[in-house]
Amino acid sequence: MPPQLLPASAAAFAPRAASVNVVLSSKVEPWLTQTLKRINRIKRPLNSVPQHQRCLTETLSSSTAIWTISSLMLPKAPETELRKDSNPLVEALFNYQLIHVEAYIVHVDMVLRNEVAFKLTPDSIESLIDYHKEIYCVDTAASTYSWSEKEMQVKKLHEEFVQAINKFVYRTHVSALEGLEEDGAGELLCGKSDEVKTNIMGLFLPLLPPPPRVVDVVRPPPLLPSSPAGANWWSQSNLSVSVPAPVESWRVIPSSPSTTSSSSDSQSLWASMGLNEIQLPSPAPSYSQPYSSAGYFYSSPQVSAPIPSLPLPSMLAQQPCGVGIGYGGFGWDRYQEYATTM
Repeated sequence: MPPQLLPASAAAFAPRAASVNVVLSSKVEPWLTQTLKRINRIKRPLNSVPQHQRCLTETLSSSTAIWTISSLMLPKAPETELRKDSNPLVEALFNYQLIHVEAYIVHVDMVLRNEVAFKLTPDSIESLIDYHKEIYCVDTAASTYSWSEKEMQVKKLHEEFVQAINKFVYRTHVSALEGLEEDGAGELLCGKSDEVKTNIMGLFLPLLPPPPRVVDVVRPPPLLPSSPAGANWWSQSNLSVSVPAPVESWRVIPSSPSTTSSSSDSQSLWASMGLNEIQLPSPAPSYSQPYSSAGYFYSSPQVSAPIPSLPLPSMLAQQPCGVGIGYGGFGWDRYQEYATTM
């Protein structure tokens, strides 16, 4: 592929050259001859290649040789300031503006690439820069969430657009010169203006916020019972379950008569009480309540019948044997009396 050569006037921020760089082949196309004859008010001889080259160079180098290469319909203000109306025609009239993108020819090549190169005029560049700064950047920033470097990224986005729009050069086939008019002005034909519009709007880049940071969750290795650390962990867990909570001594009710009392005290206690009067104290309530589902299911309260109290064998062994031992007024010494009545 031959190298893409452009003059210095096509560089970014370069002023318009006094003369356009035109390179013609050894044979002039008939359509070019007819186009030059149509636009010239004064008839000029066009019998040779140098004459065609001189006529075309002078025509394109004129200060009035400004081409309209595209037209853009853009908002007049940011989206929050646009007028709302039920009639879409009213909204279009008050909220949108038509910007005509103008350019001038900086290069014509009919030898290597058969192309013509356009560069935007300073007025068109300024209009697009103002729109990008005052409207496009405002809408783009409003449509993205905030982060610490958002303003800096918006500023950087605008600076990149300024560089890109100044470097913008549209290249197309030399047949575009058929749209040449008087005084060197012209307009792109055959749908080329839509291609220019697509290329220019491609310079309006979106504002890309940074991706969310991925937080690495550091998980400790699982503790297995076979590992030393796991064995320690299991022993600690069992220890915490098996060791009961401390209970104050005065809250514990003894479940049996005190073993520290003497045998005489126990004998007198049991002798003075009848069979129906002896009652063993109920077991003391445990300090740790067992698991119960009473909080989730309703049940009637439990009723426990009193357990008849019986003397302990050890207490009976300490008393003297005989028929005189009585339990609540009933004695064995009156056995004969009860036996005769039976």
